[in-house]
Amino acid sequence: MNVHLSRWLTAEKPGWTVEADSIVIGSGVAGLSAALHLRKAGCSVLLVTKAQIDEGSTRWAQGGIAAALSDDDSPSEHRDDTLTAGVGLCNVQAVEVLVTEGPQAVRDLISLGANFDLDPSGEIALTREGGHHRDRIAHAGGDATGAEISRALVAAVINDSGIEIIENALALDLLTDESGAAQGITLHVMGTGQRGGVGAALAPAVILTTGGFGQVFGQTTNPYVSTGDGIALALRAGAKVADLEFVQFHPTVMWLGPLAQGQQPLVSEAVRGEGAHLLDINHEPFMQDQHELGDLAPRDIVSKAITRRMRETGSDHVWLDGRMLGADMWVHRFPNILSNCRSRGIDPVTDLIPVAPAQHYVSGGVMTDLMGRTSIKGLYAAGESACTGVHGANRLASNSLLEGLVFARRGAQAIVQDNPQRKPVVVTDTDDSYLVPHRLRRGMQGVMDRNAGVLRSEESLQHAQHWLETMDNAGARECTEDWESANMFAISSVLVQHALIRAETRGSHWREDYPSLESEFQVRLVSHRNSSGDVVTEMVGINS
Repeated sequence: MNVHLSRWLTAEKPGWTVEADSIVIGSGVAGLSAALHLRKAGCSVLLVTKAQIDEGSTRWAQGGIAAALSDDDSPSEHRDDTLTAGVGLCNVQAVEVLVTEGPQAVRDLISLGANFDLDPSGEIALTREGGHHRDRIAHAGGDATGAEISRALVAAVINDSGIEIIENALALDLLTDESGAAQGITLHVMGTGQRGGVGAALAPAVILTTGGFGQVFGQTTNPYVSTGDGIALALRAGAKVADLEFVQFHPTVMWLGPLAQGQQPLVSEAVRGEGAHLLDINHEPFMQDQHELGDLAPRDIVSKAITRRMRETGSDHVWLDGRMLGADMWVHRFPNILSNCRSRGIDPVTDLIPVAPAQHYVSGGVMTDLMGRTSIKGLYAAGESACTGVHGANRLASNSLLEGLVFARRGAQAIVQDNPQRKPVVVTDTDDSYLVPHRLRRGMQGVMDRNAGVLRSEESLQHAQHWLETMDNAGARECTEDWESANMFAISSVLVQHALIRAETRGSHWREDYPSLESEFQVRLVSHRNSSGDVVTEMVGINS
């Protein structure tokens, strides 16, 4: 398989070009923040987003953003909780960066106009979520934190004339010079006109902030645009990716029935932070013996406990009991969740909510240093598409928005420091056989749900691997849906390979046939695609 998916400028297909000092791909918290920091440094910015600028994953974040903002808390305590959740695989230096720079990142958001909920004294109201030993989760609009953060950042970006925005554009492949350094991207803009179809954006600095790959699975909390485009782009270009096996399944996603597919409604961990608790299908509590924090244990522990109890009772969901919160709490603290439930005939003020784990977040991604640099010169990454090492084997609740803010700023700083220069692009021939037809997507998602989801084993993973390796991609076309499916295929293949190699249970990776934590696997699994197109995987020290 060749490196590129899309034909670039040829005599037969001249396409179109646009130029800037830097390109930001993605419009979540990391992408918007990176664009603003680059502008502050005087760089012209091209912001490429797959849908509309306000449709990134950030707006779906309910719970909040974690930071040591109170006198009762400290960065060191936040660090300790993050390291505990990461089960020995966190890069300690990256975690130190996150927790020490995090409080200022939140204050910077406030200075941009983000409005967080306040307590009666006028201070930022803080709550607690799973894995945290302190109240350190700041929230906005009750359960609409992501939407408020996105609103503030989008307004700032739109008001900056030095940021050019291309919406409804799928990033395809990295363009490089003769040394292999990034020089831009090819992209497909949906629609017609001067910038419709396949074209090229040229810049010597490209930062990936494309979010996760939730649509690899059939049931996820991620929006439809989360098909792993940035991670797959980097993988095709030869960049190193790490920790893709650590897929976090949120324990409390509203169960809509056995046939439900696509984005599912999340019931924030903050609901349990305010006092709600889990019951099995027989209305019996089961978390008190699983962890010292009970219902507020780290997400991997809660998801595993729910899955075990579902298997023991033969049920396809458990219950979340939030009736003790009262109507006032639901109306003012969780208005969006309340509305979501009621629209489906469930009133959480008086009813139990059916919940089950669903794919939520990936702790891995494109491997970076502490400044967002990837293994390819001129290519940077931040947010969920990056693997900074902060999350280790399991992300601590509400650390994702904070990571996006902190490391987007660092990535912008690195671009300014590195000062990459424009050079001619070397055009690579393409191989359309690498495309995957959209008709295979549902089958691929089902295979991943059943064989690489919360429960994994050598048998299940080998089944998924065989399905992927023998898939018939006849009939694939150069279109958005087939490019997306190719991205999902590339990520699924590496994820399954990593999960097969990691013969242990650690964090959000649960092997039924290897239920114990193994010291030999206190390493990262790092993969890259070599010049022949083969994926090469190696074990790397966690702080390397």
